[in-house]
Amino acid sequence: MISRDNGRMLVFSGRANPSLAEDICKYLDIPLGETVIRDFSDKEIYVRIEENVRGGDVFVIQPTCFPGNTNLMELLIMIDALRRSSARRITAVIPYYGYARQDRKCEPRVPITSKLVADILETAGTDRVLTVDLHAGQIQGFFNIPVDHLFAMNVLIDYIRKLSLPNMIVISPDAGGVERARAYAKRLDTTLAIIDKRRDIPNEAKAMNIIGDVKDKVAFIVDDMIDTAGTLMEATDALLGAGAKEVHACCSHAVLSGPAGERISNSPLKSVVTTNSIPLGEELAKIPKIKVLSIASLLGEAILRIHEETSVSSLFDSTKE
Repeated sequence: MISRDNGRMLVFSGRANPSLAEDICKYLDIPLGETVIRDFSDKEIYVRIEENVRGGDVFVIQPTCFPGNTNLMELLIMIDALRRSSARRITAVIPYYGYARQDRKCEPRVPITSKLVADILETAGTDRVLTVDLHAGQIQGFFNIPVDHLFAMNVLIDYIRKLSLPNMIVISPDAGGVERARAYAKRLDTTLAIIDKRRDIPNEAKAMNIIGDVKDKVAFIVDDMIDTAGTLMEATDALLGAGAKEVHACCSHAVLSGPAGERISNSPLKSVVTTNSIPLGEELAKIPKIKVLSIASLLGEAILRIHEETSVSSLFDSTKE
């Protein structure tokens, strides 16, 4: 049991994913910090920290998932409240880092919003960031404070291994995900194929060609997130059209916005494996094809190591190629 008096480690949660925060605290064997968070009638957010944090090592758990702007603002307000309450160090634990897809200037007169979010987090008083499977690894460089970047790969791979799928092949849904898919294929001791995809407008994609032999194989698509599931549906159809026996998918972050749930339910896709970095809505949770794995122990162990000033990287050294 970690002593709250001696260790001065405190964990608080916003409203984005309280169940994950509770599971993390169970792993750490400490109670979740008391807060009051509510909305005014005009939807402004009110936060009050209900316990002493002076000199404490504080961790705030809040993915910036839907509604992204509200959850981001709530995180910033909590950090400001903790800073003004004299917390010694504040770590923003962001299992899902929103705006991560806006990580570069890919056309004229557009923002790099993931950099803007990094700047705002620092300005609010964040001392370090703990996050999981960033959409682009270079986002770590947008911060001038330490960033611990964890990977859900171990959690997902352990589950995939237990499925004992025969003649499996790992699929990257696009060229940008090849490094991730290759790491999965190496750990699963299997082969790799790549889908050549072109995207003309946001949230819409077209699978064009498959690089690799998927005939009579069980295809497992690996991605960092699934949003509207448009890419996933195109990839599934392309793989089955190329002779794949069946198709499964896994991702770290189940954004699942818009028609994603309906698309997955009505598709020939056999299963979607994901983590609880983002809470599933009530309707999505009823879809039998979706399997959610917990990353509470992964985040809990990282929080403990940050607090004790020991190595965090050793948690995922084995995932490197």
